[in-house]
Amino acid sequence: MARSASPFLRLRQRMAAYRWRRVGVLAGSSLALSLALVLYLFGVSDHFFGRLFSTFFVWFWLLAVTFLGVVPFITWATDHWFGPSWRGQEAPPVRRPTRPAAPKVTTRRSSTSST
Repeated sequence: MARSASPFLRLRQRMAAYRWRRVGVLAGSSLALSLALVLYLFGVSDHFFGRLFSTFFVWFWLLAVTFLGVVPFITWATDHWFGPSWRGQEAPPVRRPTRPAAPKVTTRRSSTSST
């Protein structure tokens, strides 16, 4: 029996059925509690929150550019510049050991009758 729906369609259906309001409430309350804790520990002096958010912004963009731009470019470049032979040979399929056959149990009947 073949699957008729593509993986992207199934993912889209699962994401549409998800409870996003609950996720938003949990994420919002978590952010509020963590900011309250940071405010309590460090206060508002020395522009701490400004430095915190600018640092987060820089790290976020560095990671985003790395994983969404640099890594796919390196993959594309190695395939197109060095050719498919650069990857090496594909790994052979994993051979799984077969289960030993269960011993066949037979019952013996004697052909002699006891009278």
